[in-house]
Amino acid sequence: MKKFLAALFLSLTVFVAGCSANDSETVTDNPSLSEGLISSTQSNSGSESQMSGQSSASGSAESTSSENTDSDISESVPESTLPVSDSQPEPTEENKTKTLVVYFSCTNTTRTLAEYAADILNADIYEIVPAEPYTEADLAYYTNGRADQEQSDPAVRPAISGGISNMSDYDTIILGYPIWHGQAPRIISTFLESYDFSEKKIAPFCTSHSSGIGSSADNLHSLCSAEWRSGKRFGGNTSKDEINKWLNEIGIFDR
Repeated sequence: MKKFLAALFLSLTVFVAGCSANDSETVTDNPSLSEGLISSTQSNSGSESQMSGQSSASGSAESTSSENTDSDISESVPESTLPVSDSQPEPTEENKTKTLVVYFSCTNTTRTLAEYAADILNADIYEIVPAEPYTEADLAYYTNGRADQEQSDPAVRPAISGGISNMSDYDTIILGYPIWHGQAPRIISTFLESYDFSEKKIAPFCTSHSSGIGSSADNLHSLCSAEWRSGKRFGGNTSKDEINKWLNEIGIFDR
């Protein structure tokens, strides 16, 4: 009996030892388990690293995108909306020229042509108004009326109502008048002797049914120190184009 039990114990010991050896071999001979854990850790770490890299790349891309966007906005702003320099030159008074059209008219014939000239030149206009208005009787030829008497005396200076307070602002004067007995009305002499025309230009024109400008312009020129341009006579049916042509001929646009 003792031998039987001893043999049975020995058999059990051998069996237990064999099982332990097999378990140990199973763990050590199957490295895939440990490697799987490492691989999983590496995968997670790699994934986190990759995600971190992607996040960093995304951040860089956003930063770059932001920079590009700001740059694009700056470049795409229309020039008209950008600040304008305050140092841009402005026109000065010295560079400006001003023209004044002056006329005397009792029958509106000269008035019409003066308005043509003012419109063409974009000029100011001034009417010489007598302090004592002329009546039809005053203007009647060869009746010894007021106009006849004034024209027979070169020294007469009819008074003018009002005046031009800023004559110094003008550098060119277009002067229109009718012809009375071959000369400008004496009130034109009053006008020319009322202001300083030095360093100014005067271009005269007259209106009449038949008489030319004759010596009227030369006689007027002797009354002032202005630079005198060639004058011309116009009839009552003169067109605006004819006035424009004359202004071009005398170089009034080349001031």
